[in-house]
Amino acid sequence: MIERYTLPEMGRVFSDAHKYELWCRVETLVLEAHADDGTVPADAVQPVRDAPPPTAERVAEIEAVTQHDVIAFLTAWADNTEPREAAAWVHFGMTSSDLLDTALAAQLVEATDILLDKADTLVAALRDHALEHRATLRVGRTHGIHGEPDVWGHRVADFAFGLARSRDRLRRAREAVGVMAVSGPVGTYSNIDPRVEAYVAERMGLRPADVSTQVVLRDGISEWVSCLAITASVCEAVALEVRHGQRTEVRELWEPFGKGQKGSSAMPHKKNPILSERICGMARNVRAQIVPVMEGIPLWHERDISHSSTERISLPDAAVATDYLLHLTTRLVDGLVVDTGRMRANLDSTNGLIYSSTVVSELIETGASREDVYALVQAAAMRTWEAGTPFRETLREEAASYGVALDEQRLDEVCRPERFVQHLDGLFDRVAKLS
Repeated sequence: MIERYTLPEMGRVFSDAHKYELWCRVETLVLEAHADDGTVPADAVQPVRDAPPPTAERVAEIEAVTQHDVIAFLTAWADNTEPREAAAWVHFGMTSSDLLDTALAAQLVEATDILLDKADTLVAALRDHALEHRATLRVGRTHGIHGEPDVWGHRVADFAFGLARSRDRLRRAREAVGVMAVSGPVGTYSNIDPRVEAYVAERMGLRPADVSTQVVLRDGISEWVSCLAITASVCEAVALEVRHGQRTEVRELWEPFGKGQKGSSAMPHKKNPILSERICGMARNVRAQIVPVMEGIPLWHERDISHSSTERISLPDAAVATDYLLHLTTRLVDGLVVDTGRMRANLDSTNGLIYSSTVVSELIETGASREDVYALVQAAAMRTWEAGTPFRETLREEAASYGVALDEQRLDEVCRPERFVQHLDGLFDRVAKLS
């Protein structure tokens, strides 16, 4: 992911420097376990433990010759080891995937913890915003067309629960990616005791794979990326709502717009929903990683490395982009301007058409057939659409032509927007409990 969208904490997780720190840790733990078992000389451990990780530049220099990143790393690290002879015992009994998959598991767990913290923050922001607007009347829309009265907090509550579910999925996916293996070539433990694997797993907070060949099967990593994609898509749903709400014809919602901010290089009046549009665009990048990563599940026999080049791009990009999306969506929600007056004006803008469903129900209760009632109300509604005449007026005229008596006092009661949202208290009680 380009630097523009990389936040420092997540960027550090996927930096070369941190990767080599993790590689050093894995190799050191393996060496410690061997020494405890008496497999390697005990006096080799401390020099290796004290050796600083190699620089990314030095590893790259050696890899240009070896064309093998792990060998390049081991050589560069050996150069930092005093005495260098101690490094001969590093990587004893291991294969490259033991190191790579175990360190990768640690990286993904670290990345997940960062994402979970940000998801908690966004859930809280959505929860509080929903509760703040539990009584803010607005029109509910289906297919982009006015439907019935609603409250803004109801719409936001849906996002809050969606993001909470996404967070909980990610929490479960943390277990799916926190899986390592130190099982040697083709995963048979031919040159390394399973006790070594258990030793490393315990100290790194990971779980040994139930089975590994020479690699850990990528179903868990695919699950993790899929969870990131769902999380990103929920962020996009929030942003898309704001984009629609900020359209000139709607003008119910406004992104935060700072002093000195510019909306257009040509049109000074513009206040564009750039945060929301960026969120929608970034979500596509996260979703785009699902298929490439999933295609790393089927490999040739015990292993190949067709998954490796994909994961070097897809896993950091998915994590970095999701991290940025959670950050940006929280900023959007915290700074969102809600024009409650405009919401009410839009609700009233169709001259009462939004009460048509209630009128149908009321007239059916008088004993008329649903077919006749629907035809009557639809005819009145179409006249209101075409002429802009208030719906109650066209309704009276159509009712008279059908010989249907209207209870005007009863219609006054049921055609109140507050009536449509009177059963939402239980929903907001659930929202208040979100954490």
